[in-house]
Amino acid sequence: MNRYPLWKYLIIAFALAVGLLYTLPNFFGEAPAVQVSSVKTAVKVDIKLLGRVEETLKAAGIAHQGSYADQNSVRVRFGDTETQIRAKDAIEKAINPDPENASYVVALNLLSRSPAWLTSMHALPMYLGLDLRGGVHFLLQVDMKGALTKRLDATAADLRSLMRDKGVRHGGIARERDQLAIRFRDAETRNKARAAIEASQPDLQLTEVQDGADLKLTATLKPEAQKRIQEFAIKQNITTLHNRINELGVAEPVIQQQGADRIVVQLPGVQDTAKAKDILGRTASLEVRLVDDENSQNPAVMEEAARGQPPVGTEYYVERSGAPLLVRKQVVLTGDRLTDAQPGFDNQTHEPAVHLTLDSAGARIFKDVTRDNVGKRMAILLIEKGRGEVITAPVIRTEIGGGRVQISGRMSTVEANDVALLLRAGSLAAPMEIIEERTIGPSLGAENIERGFKSTLYGFIAIAVFMSAYYLIFGLISVVALSTNLLLLIALLSMLQATLTLPGIAAIALTLGMAIDANVLINERIREELRNGATPQAAITAGYERAFGTILDSNVTSLIAGLALLIFGSGPVRGFAVVHCLGILTSMFSSVVVSRGIVNLVYGSRRKLASLAIGNVAWK
Repeated sequence: MNRYPLWKYLIIAFALAVGLLYTLPNFFGEAPAVQVSSVKTAVKVDIKLLGRVEETLKAAGIAHQGSYADQNSVRVRFGDTETQIRAKDAIEKAINPDPENASYVVALNLLSRSPAWLTSMHALPMYLGLDLRGGVHFLLQVDMKGALTKRLDATAADLRSLMRDKGVRHGGIARERDQLAIRFRDAETRNKARAAIEASQPDLQLTEVQDGADLKLTATLKPEAQKRIQEFAIKQNITTLHNRINELGVAEPVIQQQGADRIVVQLPGVQDTAKAKDILGRTASLEVRLVDDENSQNPAVMEEAARGQPPVGTEYYVERSGAPLLVRKQVVLTGDRLTDAQPGFDNQTHEPAVHLTLDSAGARIFKDVTRDNVGKRMAILLIEKGRGEVITAPVIRTEIGGGRVQISGRMSTVEANDVALLLRAGSLAAPMEIIEERTIGPSLGAENIERGFKSTLYGFIAIAVFMSAYYLIFGLISVVALSTNLLLLIALLSMLQATLTLPGIAAIALTLGMAIDANVLINERIREELRNGATPQAAITAGYERAFGTILDSNVTSLIAGLALLIFGSGPVRGFAVVHCLGILTSMFSSVVVSRGIVNLVYGSRRKLASLAIGNVAWK
């Protein structure tokens, strides 16, 4: 009567095996490590860098417990923090001989001590949040008015170019607060200007104003255009922050929008607040210049330039391929004229490429420059902290108009994505101000972990003692099912690489209480069936079947509340909701399927079962 088919037992065994496998990495803890990542786009992290790091450590007599390289960084694990700090200093001196012009960031980090065979199966531990690992928390306010002002200033320059191209005479274009004012001497000229602006600037709303003897045309951004600019500004700022924070070597940074104009930045493991502020507040700009091809092909001139003596009006750079070149100092175009950059492919050669979109003034300038310099090279530079870096230097093949520009040649798909990201996020779209700052030390994080672990452990022990004393054998079965629930929940969080926070630990403790509630319902239902005169085997069957509806209803309502927190919440609330929702799913499986399987193993094979140990006395 109470027997599972073999396939159900196999499903339970498989779930437990997978749960144990992906829970194990969380018990090995973390080891001190050093992470090396690239600062410059032209400098890549690869196996050669890993070899240099290992040779440096060997020469310094510093032992390590393992090293590996991924797409973004090289990481080396050590036995203690003292060795970690020595290794950091040695690596820093070896790969950054000039600290003022560093190519790499060498950061202290923590790595899991999990064995290689677990890591090879992608069995990784959960990430720890800011409150458990320590670090810094910033709340940034994005200046949305600044974004609109920046757009109006750019639009004013566009309108000046448009009036000049159309031959429309005007008395000046000036920004007055949140609008642009264009002065004219007669209505006919104003009407001509209005027609030209409406055709080229659909985001502007125009109004005719009489100002004494002068006729004015005021232009304001339409509400939908303002909303689009503000949304783009905060998205670009988030992308820029992601790109910059990679330099800090943070394993799992949290960078997310909060409300309409705020950004939350959490950097677990970072204790240097000053450095974090420097990274977040950094400004960068893009420049387009022409390459001095004549001197770049002269070996004697290039040797002098490499020694710091380039020809007058030029600067010496090394492009992505490693080849040196001379770039003219005169700036043709700046990143302020760039509206978008997306990776793609060349329509003719099908090679990876980057597609750029310029505003109207940028498109006109680019068309003129490319028409006059066909066959010459053009360099695109990222300027940061007073230093320039050549991202790419393509050859101008033909005149390029329409504001659509393609950069291609000697790029992989990954590099095209990187370049597009840098071009989009080279500078902040709107100013930001730090309005909240918190620092959590590692000792406080360790204390939070200890307290959270103890609260969960003591809660589990209390539940286990009560269930075992009150329900005897069935109570022990419930405790085993509860252990399975905890195992599966931690395994799921590890598989999803979720970030565990203090509210997440609270959700785990809550999940234990909710999970045991289902077993209490089942046990009480079985006891009720026994009181009504049912046989033990029939009572087990009826208890599980009739309690399932109540268990399902209570869990579904709890899941709805958890999903609402997940959808509408943010930060710690979302962390709680993720664990809560996953805990409901695992508790349904463990309290119903797993506990029923154990009961079937214990009692199902007994044909003449006289009693059940499910209370202070055996009910008959």
